[in-house]
Amino acid sequence: MRLVSYLHVGRPGFGVVQDDRIKVLSDGDTTLMDFLREPALLRTLESCKRELPLADVTLLPPIPNPGKIICIGLNYHEHVAESGRTVTRHPSLFARYPESQVGHLSPMVSPLESDKLDYEGELAVIIGKGGRRIKAEQAMAHIAGYACYNDGSVRDWQHHTSQFLAGKSFVGTGAFGPWMVTADEIEDPRPLRLQTRLNGQIMQDATIDMMITPIPEQIAYISSIMPLAPGDVIVTGTPGGVGTKRTPPVYLRDGDVVEVEIDRVGVLRNPVRAEQRDASV
Repeated sequence: MRLVSYLHVGRPGFGVVQDDRIKVLSDGDTTLMDFLREPALLRTLESCKRELPLADVTLLPPIPNPGKIICIGLNYHEHVAESGRTVTRHPSLFARYPESQVGHLSPMVSPLESDKLDYEGELAVIIGKGGRRIKAEQAMAHIAGYACYNDGSVRDWQHHTSQFLAGKSFVGTGAFGPWMVTADEIEDPRPLRLQTRLNGQIMQDATIDMMITPIPEQIAYISSIMPLAPGDVIVTGTPGGVGTKRTPPVYLRDGDVVEVEIDRVGVLRNPVRAEQRDASV
């Protein structure tokens, strides 16, 4: 299934995408997060007969307010090399926050404080079954589904210190969507191809099996530190080809369109808009 969270005439809901329509599973009383916590809810919700045209809604991130967004840094050899770094024994972790991400077709915001917003196409893993100290060989059973992610990065702020948080947390600089494809439709994500395109030009092109730390080991490592809960999101790393390491560097500008496409998952598409001086949040 392709599950979406959305706004329709200002009211939140979630449902299943079927062709160009949404089969509404809830229009506000129950969220996709509730479904992940209690999958049996789906049997009740499936009795809903209401449908909406996909074009009539504003798509939100599949999980609009995850409890955790844990990102994996430097997880493809090509990206490690272009960054002038070396492969570490353990995965590099950092956090994003819900306010830093937008849904499919919503503008990614180039903030007033910088002109160095960069793209990072990634596969997002959404946790369905929570747990602590999850073994790698059992980790795939804890995944609810997959989505595309653009880990938009404000590069100069990212490198103010050795910690990435500042450059990853500006409001609306990342994107998540267009939907969550349930894990039963993707038995093994490793062969999936990931592409990032800027105004139609391919900027990143890799397969998921090129990761340094595979998804099961990511889940095992993170859950050894903290419990994972339904709806938590793991953003699994970006391949080489980021804009800041090109010659000359390429940064996102007002009017650009960025696409992250992953086989069997979908295409996450976002225009870029420069933040206006009088904008308020």
